[in-house]
Order: sequence, then structure tokens, then C-alpha cells
Amino acid sequence: MSGPGSPRLLVFGDSLSFHGPEGGHPADDPRLWPNVTARELGGHAELVAGTGWTARDAWWSMTGDPRVWAELHRADVVVLAVGSMDTLPSPLPTYLRTGLRYLRPDRVRRVARLAYLAAQPALSVVLRGRPPALPARLTVRYLDTAVSALGVLRPTLPVVGWLPSVHRAASYGYVQANRPRAAAALSRWAAGAGVPLLDVPAVVGRHIDHGRGNPDGMHWGWEGHALVGQAMATLIGPLVTRPRHDMTGSEAVGHVG
Repeated sequence: MSGPGSPRLLVFGDSLSFHGPEGGHPADDPRLWPNVTARELGGHAELVAGTGWTARDAWWSMTGDPRVWAELHRADVVVLAVGSMDTLPSPLPTYLRTGLRYLRPDRVRRVARLAYLAAQPALSVVLRGRPPALPARLTVRYLDTAVSALGVLRPTLPVVGWLPSVHRAASYGYVQANRPRAAAALSRWAAGAGVPLLDVPAVVGRHIDHGRGNPDGMHWGWEGHALVGQAMATLIGPLVTRPRHDMTGSEAVGHVG
């Protein structure tokens, strides 16, 4: 643990945490919001993220990646920056959609993927956003399980989250039908679990609506990253100045693995 003077953030995220106006960037790019947050707090951010990650993927990473187990001993705050991709329309069930990458031969995989991407916008509209990539009840369940596990591992480790972002993505037919339901469910859960949430749409919504982000309508420009990073620092700041006494070493590893 780095201590109050230079807090160490462990951020679980999706592509919103590492995509900028032109595409993906290395996790240590100083313009990405986790690094903006860390810089505002005088600390350091470790990002664990993947394209399309949902709350379920964050939980799987937390329980299955030994690099994460090691980082959990050092973190001063955990940020669960997932949930946005959970709300996106997924006309194909997730196991079929993600399974397209395993199709062989290569030509079949490419044709199948292009066909799905071409159909996705229309299907998103026709099906009114159903089904979501992950239903709100499962998003809440995975986040609650993660927070409960962290409470056993590090009883006084601060955990924060956020409300799902907004988009204007043609690739999803501009459909956001699942977001209000998910945001309401997350708000109820967070209030009961004592997890502070950043209202991402309130911070970055105008940036998205005015087309100042990535041309895909989903990801943010550097202005958006700066806004979110600063807002997250404001949310986290009071939480990383309190002294804590947590389990360390092999005693904690058993609870994670």
C-alpha cells in the first residue's frame, strides 16, 4: 500500500478506460482518465480492463488473475468502472457473439463477424435493445459479490463505482433502452452497500452529445477523459486520506484465489 500521500488506484474497466478519440491506447497513457485521477491525487493507477468488459468480466479478473491478487495487497482504493457495456444491446446471446472469434476457417470467421456487425444496428432497433449484454440484476449481483469479497480480503479498503455511460453509437442503432433500468438498479444497490458512485452521464454526457468524442459515438475524447478523471478524483479524494489496517501477505491470498 502506498499510503495517503501517494494513493494507488486499482481500476477495473472496459474500453472506456483505455480508448481515446482515435482508438485504444496503452494503459499508462497519461491522458486516460484513470491516470488523470491518479495524477490529481498524487498517486498511481493500475488498470485492469478489456474491450466489451462487463461486471462479470471484472469479477472473473478479480478471482482468476494472479496479477490482480498481487495488486489487491497494494491498492489504496478499488474502482469498479464497469457496467456501461452491460447495458448495450446484444442481439446475439453473449456466448454466441463472443464465440464468433473462434470460428474456423478464417474466411468463415470474417464473413460471420461482418454479417453480425452489419445486422447489429437494425436488430438493436427492432428488438428495442433486448437482450442487453448483461441484465441489470446480474450486473448488480457481480458487483455486490466483488464488493463482498473485497470486504473479506481488505475490510477497510474503499471501493467506488460509477453509473453506466451514455452513447450516440450508430453501431447500436443509437439505442440506450437498457441504461435507465441498469442505472436505477445500480443506484439502489450502491446506496445499500455503501459504495459511492460517479454519475458518468452527468460528467461526460454533453461531451458525447456534442460529438466531441470518438467518431464511433461510444468512446471519449481527451476532454471527456479529463472531465471524468477529475470528477473521479473528487469522489475518491476523501476516501484515501483515512488511515487503514488491512490483512496483508499470504493471509489475504486465500480469500481471493
